[in-house]
Amino acid sequence: MTENIKVLISVCIATYNGEKYLKQQLDSILNQLEKDDEVIISDDGSTDTTVDIIQAYNDSRIKLYSDKVFHSPIFNFENALKYASGDIIVLCDQDDIWEENKLAVIKQSFEDCSKDTVALRMYNGRCIDENNVVIEEDLFNYLHIREGLLQNIIKNSFIGCNIAFTRALLDKILPFPKKIPMHDVWLGTNAYLYGDVKFIEKKVFRYRIHKNNYSIKDNSLIQKIKWRINLVSSLIQRYIHVKYRT
Repeated sequence: MTENIKVLISVCIATYNGEKYLKQQLDSILNQLEKDDEVIISDDGSTDTTVDIIQAYNDSRIKLYSDKVFHSPIFNFENALKYASGDIIVLCDQDDIWEENKLAVIKQSFEDCSKDTVALRMYNGRCIDENNVVIEEDLFNYLHIREGLLQNIIKNSFIGCNIAFTRALLDKILPFPKKIPMHDVWLGTNAYLYGDVKFIEKKVFRYRIHKNNYSIKDNSLIQKIKWRINLVSSLIQRYIHVKYRT
């Protein structure tokens, strides 16, 4: 960021029964954070050892919120975002792995932004399987990434686990509307409406593909149409609210 002020990072994670991969992910994150950065974890009523794993770190940078049940990754992430205090907010899934340079790349990608700029970045990566074996070398190609507001309303290219954005976007997207299809498309489309969106080609994390991935679950055509109608309606209502509020 352009100000001569230390940039603070908030990594937001929504957990639910993530014991299998969580420690590997947290290790890859904490190794890159400075002492004033934070990891905000909202847990959605895990019944395995997820909370125990988090608490065992005894790291002051980790802030765990496990007192609510959402039954939804969307509103679990929203809860984490409510507690984030950083200048740059990084979304993160419980089962991926950060490359050693991810945070450095993130900071560099926001160097042209001031602290009041609405900006969102999405980063490339590699796909791995349940055993950490690389199965796709280019996540952007795997997702068939398409840029632009309309294109991402028609078919979402945003994946929450590789998104980072400036704090200024929070004022536009919180609280989440009740009927949005997913938190990532809500973030990405609002960023297009209010600010600057860039897709960064550097591969900075390993995206795990396994049978419990929420993002790869199939849905009917009718459901997909309903989601897009709800998304557009929510975007219009929020835009009117933001415009007349200011």
